[in-house]
Amino acid sequence: MIKIGLVGAGGMGTVHRTSFSYMEGAEVAAVVGTSVQDAERARGWNLPMFRSISDMLVSIDVDIVDICTPTYLHADGIEEAASYGRSVITEKPIALSLKEAQTAYEAADRAGVRIYVAQVLQFYRQSEVLHGLVKSGEYGNPLDAYFTRLSACPKWARDGWLFDEKKSGLVPYDLHIHDLDLIVSLFGRPKDFSFTSCGSPGRKYREHYRFNYAYDGFNASAEAGWLNADIPFTAEWRVYFENALVINRDGAVTAYRFGETPRIFDTDEKIKIPTGINVPPTGTYLSELKHFLECWKKNEPSPRVPGEQVLTVMELLENMR
Repeated sequence: MIKIGLVGAGGMGTVHRTSFSYMEGAEVAAVVGTSVQDAERARGWNLPMFRSISDMLVSIDVDIVDICTPTYLHADGIEEAASYGRSVITEKPIALSLKEAQTAYEAADRAGVRIYVAQVLQFYRQSEVLHGLVKSGEYGNPLDAYFTRLSACPKWARDGWLFDEKKSGLVPYDLHIHDLDLIVSLFGRPKDFSFTSCGSPGRKYREHYRFNYAYDGFNASAEAGWLNADIPFTAEWRVYFENALVINRDGAVTAYRFGETPRIFDTDEKIKIPTGINVPPTGTYLSELKHFLECWKKNEPSPRVPGEQVLTVMELLENMR
């Protein structure tokens, strides 16, 4: 039985704990937290709660530390767990600077442990379809790509930390990081990039961004925003290949070609687990966490979210502030 120490019992911590409950051979053994909500959830799950990762690791047997705290606490949590010889699953982003991310990986390397960064978009069926099409060249080379990720302003965020650039990195690190990670995994490091942003006067953050990544022969562009509008969460993409336009909209991936019936890809999930956050029921988090545990059992890095890819994304994000 793989025993997981869950750090943070907020929205993402609850998603991870629920997903682990669907796995055989794995269980959450303890919670690390400091808030009233953390304590209430630990009691509801009938789990012991500790005030720090160190307190947990000297008190009970835990194999992997799963960090689901606010962004600005990720890097320190990774280093603390590594100092006790524990591998880590961490929610994205791994850190808020390239230097912090590099330091975290160096600490893990010294301790002989692994870091698995939960870039969950990689595990969605729609992303898997796109990876397959790019790799196979079935529709030729990509000529243009566009990714959209828009949300209403996240007023649900507790204690306002999400609106503090030093604690969250704001829109680029909260939203765009998902699409950027997918872009880098599909097409590699861009030759060049640029971005624009806008925001209402008086706000301390930019609400909407447009990004452009230049590659040999094509561009990949994206937009991301916390909008001052009560819109439904929107995450879509379209990729124009030499011989088809492939669109992901409302979870359906469709390829359009001249003279052919549109091809609808199978993106249905066999398991759909309620998330309790602003994400529809999905088995994607379960797939992601299963993948990480399989990698850990083999003492291997994740081929889906390798360290080099994570660091490339961090380097690019650092230049978007």
